[in-house]
Amino acid sequence: MYNILVVDDDKEIVNAIEIYLKNEGYKIIKAHNGNEALEKIEENEIHLIILDIMMPEKDGIETLEEIRKEKSIPVILLSAKSEDYDKIEGLNLGADDYITKPFNPLELIARVNSNLRRYIKLGSIENKENETIFKAGQLIVNDDTKKVTADGKEVKLTATEFNILKFLLQNKGKVFSIPEIYENVWKEEGFGAENIIAVHIRHIREKIEINPKEPRYLKVIWGVGYKIEDIK
Repeated sequence: MYNILVVDDDKEIVNAIEIYLKNEGYKIIKAHNGNEALEKIEENEIHLIILDIMMPEKDGIETLEEIRKEKSIPVILLSAKSEDYDKIEGLNLGADDYITKPFNPLELIARVNSNLRRYIKLGSIENKENETIFKAGQLIVNDDTKKVTADGKEVKLTATEFNILKFLLQNKGKVFSIPEIYENVWKEEGFGAENIIAVHIRHIREKIEINPKEPRYLKVIWGVGYKIEDIK
């Protein structure tokens, strides 16, 4: 059973999410502000966090920043439609996904399942497979150890970043549109995925490229999409 931490100062929303996700077999741990959430993370093994942006005492952005100092747990932000800037800031700080209130319960469940699958496959939860290595030049992804090296230096990626990079590297030389990347990594339709993919791509470049402004590996094909250059 996987433990999901739900953080929102609106107790009715927390209770509703608990009902939806308990029906899917998840154990729900509840918190109503950022400080309480950080305490729950220290006290429990948490596999995924649903985190509201606007909260008293410590808001979701501040809480996410604290979480990312030590933890790679997947985080789905909850936001109102008016909080677009905060959603982008959250993605910049390492959030994996976001969902806008009011939300459809089926969409919430799908996002939770999708993010947990990526986390499990990354190996943060034990799930060993036969070693598979993907390479382009000096960019190497080991899908067994989940280790990534670029030009001889090991780099640390989030679960989402790892899976985007692995997908592109498995298909090096081929250009994928934003919806195609989203659909292959998230296993959902990629409507409105531009912000999510653009932020994750920028983070990956910052970690694997010597000069992210002149990338050698992760290329953009303007008006089409992204690819990993097939460097020999």
